[in-house]
Amino acid sequence: MATPVTAGSISARLDRLPATRTVWTLIVLLSLGFFFELYDLLYSGYVAPGLVKSGILTPTTTGFFGMTGIASFIASLFAGLFVGTIACGFLADRFGRRAIFTYSLLWYTLANLIMAFQDTATGLNIWRFIAGVGIGVELVTIGTYISELAPRHIRGRAFACEQAVGFMAVPVVAFLAYQLVPRAPFGIDGWRWVVVIGAHGALFVWWIRRTLPESPRWLAQKGRLDEADRVMRALEEKVAREYGKPLPPPEAALETADRRGTFADMWQPPYGKRATMMIVFNVFQTVGFYGFANWVPTLLVKQGVTVTSSLMYSSIIAIAAPIGPLIGLAIADRIERKTAIVAMAAVNIVCGLLFSQSRNAAFLIAMGVGLTLSANIMSYSFHAYQTELFPTSIRARAVGFVYSWSRFSAIFTSFIIAGVLKGFGTTGVFVFIASAMLIVMAAIGFMGPRTRDLALEKISH
Repeated sequence: MATPVTAGSISARLDRLPATRTVWTLIVLLSLGFFFELYDLLYSGYVAPGLVKSGILTPTTTGFFGMTGIASFIASLFAGLFVGTIACGFLADRFGRRAIFTYSLLWYTLANLIMAFQDTATGLNIWRFIAGVGIGVELVTIGTYISELAPRHIRGRAFACEQAVGFMAVPVVAFLAYQLVPRAPFGIDGWRWVVVIGAHGALFVWWIRRTLPESPRWLAQKGRLDEADRVMRALEEKVAREYGKPLPPPEAALETADRRGTFADMWQPPYGKRATMMIVFNVFQTVGFYGFANWVPTLLVKQGVTVTSSLMYSSIIAIAAPIGPLIGLAIADRIERKTAIVAMAAVNIVCGLLFSQSRNAAFLIAMGVGLTLSANIMSYSFHAYQTELFPTSIRARAVGFVYSWSRFSAIFTSFIIAGVLKGFGTTGVFVFIASAMLIVMAAIGFMGPRTRDLALEKISH
C-alpha cells in the first residue's frame, strides 16, 4: 500500500537524500544568483572614490542626513533593502520561491543599469534605493529556497557554498574597481563600467530558472501535494541513479498544519522569542559587517594610504572574502551555528581594534583579512540560522522581517560611521563596531536555540 503524501512525508523524503551531484547542482545554481546579488550589494565602497572623483558625491556630509555624500549613497541602498525585506518578504511565501527568485533579480539588475547613467546625487540615490528593494527581496528568497531544498545533514554546508560562490563577487568587484575606477575607458567614468558589468547577471537568470524546481516543502505546505510529489519523485530518481543504491528510508514524518501563515504567527511561542533575538542581532551585526566592508577604502585613506593604494589594498583584502565560506564547507555541519556566530564576533572585535592602531601596510592587510574572514564565516552561519528558526508557512515573511532590521540599522550606521570617522578617526570607528559585536555575542549566546542537524520541522516544534 502506497504511503499517503503529506507535508511531513515530503520533508522527510527530502531530508534523507544523500548529497549527490544533483543536490549540489541546485545549491550552486542558487548560489550563482547570490553572486550577482552580492556584486550589486557590495560595490558601494569600491566605487565610492570614483563617485567623489567625478564630482557627484562628497566624502563627508554637511549634515547628518545630507544627500550629497557617500553616506547618502550607502544609506539609499539600505533604505531600499529595508523596504524590500520588511514589506515584500511575504511575496515568496505567497507566490513561491522560484518565481520571486527570478523576478526580484531582474528588478534590481534593471535598476542598477539605469543608475549607472545618472549624473546627479539625487538620481543616483533614487535608483540605488529602487535596486535595493529588489536586492532585499532576493536576499530573503535565496536563503529560504536553500534551507528548503538542502537535506538537513548538509544545510550548514549548503549555506557555506552559497556564501563561498557569492563572495567570489567581492574580489571580482574589488579588482574591477582597482582597474576601472581611477580611469575613464572610452571617456566614460570607471565607476559606471563597474556597475554595468554587474548588470550582466540578468543574462543568466532565465537559464538558472529553467533548471530549478519549486520548493517541494512550499508546495506541500500550500496543499499542492501532487506537485510536491512530482518534484520529489524526479529529484529522488536523479539522486538514486547517482547514489548507485536504494535511497535510505525516510524517518518518521513530523506533520505541520497546512495553513497560510500570518504576521501574528511570528509572535506565537517559541517564535516570538526567536524573532526578538534575531532583530537585536541584525540591528548590531550590520555595524560590524558593513561598517568595514563598505568603508574599507575610505578607512585606509584615513590611515594615510593614497586612493590608488587603498583600492589595491582593498583588492588584496577582498580576495579573502570567499575563503571564510570555503572553510565553512569543511566545518559548517560540525559546529553549532550559534557557537560559530559568537566566536566570529569576538574575532571581529580583536582584528578591528588592531587594524585601527596600525599604519603598516602588511599589518593593515592582515587585519583586514581577519575582519573579512570572521565577518563572512559569521555571515553564512547566521543566514542559515535565521531560516532554520521559523516554519515553512512563515519562513520568508519572518526572515524578511527580522532581517529588515539589519537594513534599517545600516541606513543610520552609514551616517554614524561618517560622523565618528570625522570626529574620532579610525580608532573611534572600530570602538563603535566592537561595542556592537559585544551585543551580538550576548543576544545569540544567551537566547539562541541549537539547530545543527535537526529537521526544520523539529526545530519548529
